[in-house]
Amino acid sequence: MPVTSMTQRFLLLILLTGLLLLSYQVLVFFISPVLWAAILAYVTWPLYSRLRSRLGERNNLSALLMTFALILVVGIPVLIGTFLLQQEARNLYLSLQGQIAEGRLIVPDSVLSLPAIGGEIKIIVDKINNDPSETVQMIRQWTQAHLTYGKVIINEISRNAAKLGFALMTVFFLYRDGDTVLKQIRRALHHIMGQRVDGYLSEIGLTTQAVVYGIGLTALAQALLAGIGYAFAGAPSPILLTVMTLLFALIPFGTPFAWGGVSLWLLAQGHTIPAIGLALWGGLVVSWVDNIIRPMVISGVTQVPFLLIMFGVLGGLGAFGLVGLFIGPVILAVLLAVWREWQARGIVIDDEQAIPEEQP
Repeated sequence: MPVTSMTQRFLLLILLTGLLLLSYQVLVFFISPVLWAAILAYVTWPLYSRLRSRLGERNNLSALLMTFALILVVGIPVLIGTFLLQQEARNLYLSLQGQIAEGRLIVPDSVLSLPAIGGEIKIIVDKINNDPSETVQMIRQWTQAHLTYGKVIINEISRNAAKLGFALMTVFFLYRDGDTVLKQIRRALHHIMGQRVDGYLSEIGLTTQAVVYGIGLTALAQALLAGIGYAFAGAPSPILLTVMTLLFALIPFGTPFAWGGVSLWLLAQGHTIPAIGLALWGGLVVSWVDNIIRPMVISGVTQVPFLLIMFGVLGGLGAFGLVGLFIGPVILAVLLAVWREWQARGIVIDDEQAIPEEQP
Protein backbone atom coordinates (compact mmCIF):
# COMPACT_ATOMS: atom_id res chain seq x y z
CA MET A 1 0.00 0.00 0.00
CA PRO A 2 1.45 3.40 -0.91
CA VAL A 3 2.56 5.63 1.95
CA THR A 4 0.24 8.41 0.80
CA SER A 5 -2.80 6.12 0.96
CA MET A 6 -1.86 4.89 4.44
CA THR A 7 -1.43 8.48 5.65
CA GLN A 8 -4.80 9.49 4.25
CA ARG A 9 -6.53 6.57 5.95
CA PHE A 10 -4.79 7.33 9.24
CA LEU A 11 -5.85 10.99 9.08
CA LEU A 12 -9.36 9.94 8.14
CA LEU A 13 -9.48 7.60 11.15
CA ILE A 14 -8.33 10.42 13.46
CA LEU A 15 -10.93 12.77 11.98
CA LEU A 16 -13.70 10.19 12.34
CA THR A 17 -12.70 9.42 15.94
CA GLY A 18 -12.67 13.11 16.84
CA LEU A 19 -16.04 13.61 15.17
CA LEU A 20 -17.55 10.71 17.13
CA LEU A 21 -16.17 12.06 20.43
CA LEU A 22 -17.54 15.54 19.72
CA SER A 23 -20.91 14.07 18.72
CA TYR A 24 -21.00 12.12 21.97
CA GLN A 25 -20.37 15.30 23.97
CA VAL A 26 -23.22 17.01 22.13
CA LEU A 27 -25.70 14.13 22.42
CA VAL A 28 -24.78 12.64 25.83
CA PHE A 29 -27.76 14.31 27.54
CA PHE A 30 -30.17 12.84 24.99
CA ILE A 31 -28.90 9.25 25.01
CA SER A 32 -31.08 8.21 27.94
CA PRO A 33 -34.28 9.86 26.56
CA VAL A 34 -33.71 8.26 23.15
CA LEU A 35 -33.26 4.82 24.73
CA TRP A 36 -36.45 5.27 26.77
CA ALA A 37 -38.26 6.43 23.65
CA ALA A 38 -37.00 3.42 21.68
CA ILE A 39 -38.21 1.05 24.42
CA LEU A 40 -41.63 2.72 24.59
CA ALA A 41 -41.99 2.77 20.80
CA TYR A 42 -41.04 -0.87 20.41
CA VAL A 43 -43.29 -2.15 23.18
CA THR A 44 -46.30 -0.16 21.93
CA TRP A 45 -45.59 -0.67 18.22
CA PRO A 46 -48.39 -3.26 17.72
CA LEU A 47 -50.94 -0.72 19.03
CA TYR A 48 -49.49 1.95 16.74
CA SER A 49 -49.65 -0.38 13.74
CA ARG A 50 -53.33 -1.08 14.37
CA LEU A 51 -54.07 2.63 14.76
CA ARG A 52 -52.17 3.50 11.58
CA SER A 53 -54.01 0.81 9.65
CA ARG A 54 -57.40 2.16 10.77
CA LEU A 55 -56.39 5.71 9.83
CA GLY A 56 -55.45 4.72 6.30
CA GLU A 57 -51.64 4.62 6.78
CA ARG A 58 -51.51 8.31 7.72
CA ASN A 59 -48.19 8.30 9.59
CA ASN A 60 -48.22 11.86 10.96
CA LEU A 61 -51.73 11.67 12.41
CA SER A 62 -51.20 8.16 13.78
CA ALA A 63 -47.90 9.12 15.43
CA LEU A 64 -49.43 12.28 16.91
CA LEU A 65 -52.43 10.45 18.39
CA MET A 66 -50.26 7.63 19.76
CA THR A 67 -47.83 10.09 21.34
CA PHE A 68 -50.71 12.01 22.90
CA ALA A 69 -52.05 8.74 24.31
CA LEU A 70 -48.65 7.99 25.85
CA ILE A 71 -48.57 11.47 27.39
CA LEU A 72 -51.93 10.77 29.00
CA VAL A 73 -50.85 7.32 30.21
CA VAL A 74 -47.42 8.39 31.48
CA GLY A 75 -47.62 12.11 32.16
CA ILE A 76 -50.91 12.37 34.05
CA PRO A 77 -50.10 9.59 36.57
CA VAL A 78 -46.69 11.21 37.16
CA LEU A 79 -48.31 14.57 37.91
CA ILE A 80 -50.97 13.03 40.16
CA GLY A 81 -48.37 10.90 41.93
CA THR A 82 -46.11 13.93 42.46
CA PHE A 83 -48.98 15.91 43.97
CA LEU A 84 -49.99 13.04 46.26
CA LEU A 85 -46.40 12.46 47.34
CA GLN A 86 -46.05 16.15 48.14
CA GLN A 87 -49.16 16.00 50.32
CA GLU A 88 -47.98 12.82 52.07
CA ALA A 89 -44.53 14.26 52.75
CA ARG A 90 -46.03 17.53 54.00
CA ASN A 91 -48.41 15.73 56.39
CA LEU A 92 -45.57 13.56 57.69
CA TYR A 93 -43.36 16.61 58.23
CA LEU A 94 -46.12 18.54 60.04
CA SER A 95 -46.88 15.53 62.23
CA LEU A 96 -43.25 15.15 63.31
CA GLN A 97 -42.91 18.90 63.80
CA GLY A 98 -46.01 18.94 66.01
CA GLN A 99 -44.76 16.06 68.14
CA ILE A 100 -41.36 17.70 68.62
CA ALA A 101 -42.86 21.11 69.42
CA GLU A 102 -45.15 19.59 72.07
CA GLY A 103 -42.38 17.47 73.56
CA ARG A 104 -44.25 14.19 73.10
CA LEU A 105 -41.99 12.35 70.68
CA ILE A 106 -42.55 8.68 71.59
CA VAL A 107 -40.33 5.74 70.69
CA PRO A 108 -41.47 2.17 71.54
CA ASP A 109 -39.74 0.35 74.38
CA SER A 110 -38.71 -2.39 71.97
CA VAL A 111 -36.52 0.15 70.16
CA LEU A 112 -35.14 1.67 73.35
CA SER A 113 -34.15 -1.78 74.57
CA LEU A 114 -32.04 -2.55 71.50
CA PRO A 115 -28.43 -3.38 72.40
CA ALA A 116 -25.71 -0.81 71.72
CA ILE A 117 -27.99 1.85 70.18
CA GLY A 118 -31.07 1.75 72.44
CA GLY A 119 -29.44 3.87 75.17
CA GLU A 120 -28.27 6.50 72.69
CA ILE A 121 -31.74 6.72 71.13
CA LYS A 122 -33.28 7.23 74.58
CA ILE A 123 -30.85 10.06 75.37
CA ILE A 124 -31.69 11.81 72.10
CA VAL A 125 -35.46 11.42 72.56
CA ASP A 126 -35.29 12.69 76.18
CA LYS A 127 -33.27 15.69 75.05
CA ILE A 128 -35.82 16.51 72.32
CA ASN A 129 -38.79 16.19 74.71
CA ASN A 130 -37.12 18.21 77.51
CA ASP A 131 -36.26 21.17 75.27
CA PRO A 132 -38.34 21.05 72.07
CA SER A 133 -37.73 24.73 71.19
CA GLU A 134 -33.97 24.16 71.02
CA THR A 135 -34.51 21.09 68.83
CA VAL A 136 -36.72 23.04 66.44
CA GLN A 137 -34.09 25.79 66.28
CA MET A 138 -31.37 23.25 65.53
CA ILE A 139 -33.47 21.75 62.74
CA ARG A 140 -34.01 25.20 61.22
CA GLN A 141 -30.29 25.99 61.37
CA TRP A 142 -29.41 22.66 59.81
CA THR A 143 -31.99 23.20 57.06
CA GLN A 144 -30.64 26.67 56.25
CA ALA A 145 -27.07 25.33 56.19
CA HIS A 146 -28.00 22.58 53.75
CA LEU A 147 -30.22 24.47 51.34
CA THR A 148 -27.87 23.41 48.55
CA TYR A 149 -29.22 19.87 48.90
CA GLY A 150 -32.65 21.17 48.02
CA LYS A 151 -31.25 22.93 44.95
CA VAL A 152 -29.54 19.72 43.87
CA ILE A 153 -32.80 17.79 44.25
CA ILE A 154 -34.74 20.43 42.31
CA ASN A 155 -32.12 20.43 39.55
CA GLU A 156 -32.24 16.65 39.34
CA ILE A 157 -36.03 16.66 39.18
CA SER A 158 -35.89 19.31 36.45
CA ARG A 159 -33.36 17.26 34.46
CA ASN A 160 -35.51 14.15 34.68
CA ALA A 161 -38.62 16.10 33.70
CA ALA A 162 -36.76 17.49 30.67
CA LYS A 163 -35.57 13.99 29.74
CA LEU A 164 -39.14 12.73 29.98
CA GLY A 165 -40.29 15.51 27.67
CA PHE A 166 -37.54 14.76 25.13
CA ALA A 167 -38.36 11.04 25.32
CA LEU A 168 -42.04 11.65 24.53
CA MET A 169 -41.08 13.99 21.69
CA THR A 170 -38.65 11.40 20.29
CA VAL A 171 -41.36 8.74 20.42
CA PHE A 172 -43.38 10.74 17.88
CA PHE A 173 -40.56 10.63 15.33
CA LEU A 174 -39.85 6.97 16.02
CA TYR A 175 -43.49 6.18 15.34
CA ARG A 176 -43.55 8.24 12.17
CA ASP A 177 -40.19 7.16 10.74
CA GLY A 178 -39.62 3.91 12.63
CA ASP A 179 -39.87 1.66 9.57
CA THR A 180 -37.35 3.74 7.65
CA VAL A 181 -34.91 3.95 10.58
CA LEU A 182 -35.09 0.19 11.18
CA LYS A 183 -34.44 -0.55 7.50
CA GLN A 184 -31.40 1.73 7.51
CA ILE A 185 -30.02 0.15 10.69
CA ARG A 186 -30.62 -3.35 9.33
CA ARG A 187 -28.94 -2.45 6.01
CA ALA A 188 -25.90 -0.96 7.77
CA LEU A 189 -25.53 -3.97 10.07
CA HIS A 190 -25.85 -6.34 7.10
CA HIS A 191 -22.79 -4.71 5.56
CA ILE A 192 -20.84 -5.37 8.76
CA MET A 193 -22.15 -8.70 10.07
CA GLY A 194 -24.00 -10.34 7.20
CA GLN A 195 -27.20 -12.36 7.46
CA ARG A 196 -26.65 -13.33 11.10
CA VAL A 197 -27.69 -9.82 12.14
CA ASP A 198 -31.36 -10.78 11.63
CA GLY A 199 -31.12 -13.30 14.46
CA TYR A 200 -29.47 -10.75 16.72
CA LEU A 201 -32.13 -8.12 16.02
CA SER A 202 -34.84 -10.67 16.69
CA GLU A 203 -33.18 -11.57 20.00
CA ILE A 204 -32.95 -7.87 20.94
CA GLY A 205 -36.63 -7.28 20.21
CA LEU A 206 -37.83 -10.39 22.00
CA THR A 207 -35.69 -9.72 25.07
CA THR A 208 -36.70 -6.05 25.26
CA GLN A 209 -40.38 -6.89 25.13
CA ALA A 210 -40.07 -9.68 27.70
CA VAL A 211 -37.96 -7.58 30.09
CA VAL A 212 -40.30 -4.59 29.90
CA TYR A 213 -43.37 -6.72 30.56
CA GLY A 214 -41.63 -8.97 33.07
CA ILE A 215 -40.02 -6.21 35.12
CA GLY A 216 -42.37 -3.26 34.60
CA LEU A 217 -45.73 -4.95 34.92
CA THR A 218 -44.56 -7.26 37.70
CA ALA A 219 -43.20 -4.31 39.69
CA LEU A 220 -46.46 -2.40 39.22
CA ALA A 221 -48.52 -5.41 40.36
CA GLN A 222 -46.31 -5.93 43.40
CA ALA A 223 -46.48 -2.26 44.37
CA LEU A 224 -50.28 -2.17 44.11
CA LEU A 225 -50.65 -5.37 46.15
CA ALA A 226 -48.20 -4.07 48.75
CA GLY A 227 -50.08 -0.76 48.85
CA ILE A 228 -53.28 -2.61 49.68
CA GLY A 229 -51.43 -4.32 52.53
CA TYR A 230 -50.10 -0.99 53.81
CA ALA A 231 -53.57 0.53 53.82
CA PHE A 232 -55.15 -2.36 55.71
CA ALA A 233 -52.24 -2.54 58.18
CA GLY A 234 -52.59 1.15 59.00
CA ALA A 235 -49.07 2.09 57.89
CA PRO A 236 -48.37 5.84 57.69
CA SER A 237 -48.24 7.49 54.25
CA PRO A 238 -49.35 4.40 52.27
CA ILE A 239 -49.07 6.19 48.92
CA LEU A 240 -45.46 7.18 49.58
CA LEU A 241 -44.67 3.64 50.72
CA THR A 242 -46.32 2.23 47.58
CA VAL A 243 -44.14 4.39 45.33
CA MET A 244 -41.03 3.36 47.26
CA THR A 245 -42.09 -0.29 46.90
CA LEU A 246 -42.43 0.21 43.14
CA LEU A 247 -38.80 1.35 42.97
CA PHE A 248 -37.66 -1.63 45.06
CA ALA A 249 -39.75 -4.01 42.94
CA LEU A 250 -37.85 -3.05 39.78
CA ILE A 251 -34.85 -4.89 41.25
CA PRO A 252 -35.12 -8.70 41.44
CA PHE A 253 -35.95 -9.86 44.96
CA GLY A 254 -36.00 -6.26 46.19
CA THR A 255 -39.65 -6.07 47.24
CA PRO A 256 -39.21 -7.95 50.58
CA PHE A 257 -36.93 -5.13 51.75
CA ALA A 258 -39.85 -2.72 51.27
CA TRP A 259 -42.76 -4.54 52.90
CA GLY A 260 -40.40 -6.23 55.37
CA GLY A 261 -39.13 -2.86 56.58
CA VAL A 262 -42.69 -1.58 57.04
CA SER A 263 -43.60 -4.74 58.97
CA LEU A 264 -40.64 -4.26 61.31
CA TRP A 265 -41.60 -0.62 61.81
CA LEU A 266 -45.16 -1.58 62.73
CA LEU A 267 -43.83 -4.23 65.10
CA ALA A 268 -41.54 -1.66 66.74
CA GLN A 269 -44.53 0.64 67.20
CA GLY A 270 -46.37 -2.09 69.09
CA HIS A 271 -48.82 -2.98 66.27
CA THR A 272 -48.10 -6.70 66.44
CA ILE A 273 -51.17 -8.08 64.64
CA PRO A 274 -50.97 -5.63 61.66
CA ALA A 275 -47.22 -6.28 61.39
CA ILE A 276 -47.69 -10.06 61.27
CA GLY A 277 -50.58 -9.70 58.81
CA LEU A 278 -48.53 -7.47 56.50
CA ALA A 279 -45.59 -9.89 56.65
CA LEU A 280 -47.86 -12.81 55.71
CA TRP A 281 -49.47 -10.78 52.91
CA GLY A 282 -46.06 -9.81 51.58
CA GLY A 283 -44.62 -13.32 51.74
CA LEU A 284 -47.63 -15.23 50.42
CA VAL A 285 -49.05 -12.76 47.89
CA VAL A 286 -46.64 -9.96 46.94
CA SER A 287 -43.49 -12.07 46.67
CA TRP A 288 -45.39 -14.81 44.85
CA VAL A 289 -45.80 -12.41 41.94
CA ASP A 290 -42.03 -11.80 41.84
CA ASN A 291 -40.92 -15.39 42.25
CA ILE A 292 -43.36 -16.93 39.76
CA ILE A 293 -44.52 -14.45 37.14
CA ARG A 294 -41.25 -12.58 36.47
CA PRO A 295 -39.13 -15.70 35.70
CA MET A 296 -41.99 -17.21 33.68
CA VAL A 297 -42.46 -14.08 31.56
CA ILE A 298 -38.77 -13.34 30.96
CA SER A 299 -37.00 -16.70 30.88
CA GLY A 300 -39.97 -18.59 29.43
CA VAL A 301 -40.26 -16.26 26.43
CA THR A 302 -36.59 -15.51 25.70
CA GLN A 303 -35.06 -18.86 26.67
CA VAL A 304 -32.46 -16.88 28.61
CA PRO A 305 -31.58 -18.21 32.10
CA PHE A 306 -33.14 -16.09 34.81
CA LEU A 307 -29.78 -15.81 36.59
CA LEU A 308 -28.35 -14.11 33.50
CA ILE A 309 -31.37 -11.80 33.38
CA MET A 310 -30.84 -10.89 37.04
CA PHE A 311 -27.15 -10.14 36.41
CA GLY A 312 -28.16 -7.99 33.44
CA VAL A 313 -30.72 -6.05 35.48
CA LEU A 314 -28.40 -5.38 38.42
CA GLY A 315 -25.33 -4.72 36.27
CA GLY A 316 -27.26 -2.49 33.89
CA LEU A 317 -28.70 -0.52 36.81
CA GLY A 318 -25.22 0.13 38.15
CA ALA A 319 -23.72 0.98 34.76
CA PHE A 320 -26.47 2.99 33.02
CA GLY A 321 -28.92 4.00 35.75
CA LEU A 322 -32.64 3.25 35.61
CA VAL A 323 -32.69 2.64 31.85
CA GLY A 324 -30.01 0.00 32.44
CA LEU A 325 -32.73 -2.21 33.94
CA PHE A 326 -33.77 -2.90 30.36
CA ILE A 327 -30.46 -2.41 28.50
CA GLY A 328 -28.43 -4.78 30.65
CA PRO A 329 -30.52 -7.92 29.98
CA VAL A 330 -30.64 -7.10 26.25
CA ILE A 331 -26.83 -6.88 26.06
CA LEU A 332 -26.37 -10.21 27.83
CA ALA A 333 -29.10 -11.81 25.70
CA VAL A 334 -27.30 -10.79 22.51
CA LEU A 335 -24.03 -12.11 23.96
CA LEU A 336 -25.77 -15.41 24.72
CA ALA A 337 -27.17 -15.51 21.17
CA VAL A 338 -23.65 -15.05 19.76
CA TRP A 339 -22.36 -17.83 22.01
CA ARG A 340 -25.13 -20.20 20.93
CA GLU A 341 -24.45 -19.41 17.28
CA TRP A 342 -20.77 -20.22 17.73
CA GLN A 343 -21.74 -23.47 19.39
CA ALA A 344 -24.07 -24.36 16.52
CA ARG A 345 -21.44 -23.53 13.89
CA GLY A 346 -18.86 -25.70 15.63
CA ILE A 347 -16.39 -22.87 16.16
CA VAL A 348 -15.85 -23.98 19.73
CA ILE A 349 -13.47 -26.96 19.99
CA ASP A 350 -15.34 -30.25 20.33
CA ASP A 351 -14.57 -32.73 23.07
CA GLU A 352 -12.83 -35.02 20.56
CA GLN A 353 -10.57 -32.17 19.41
CA ALA A 354 -9.77 -30.89 22.88
CA ILE A 355 -6.12 -30.50 23.72
CA PRO A 356 -5.06 -33.41 25.94
CA GLU A 357 -3.80 -32.67 29.40
CA GLU A 358 -0.05 -32.87 29.94
CA GLN A 359 1.10 -35.99 31.71
CA PRO A 360 3.10 -35.39 34.88
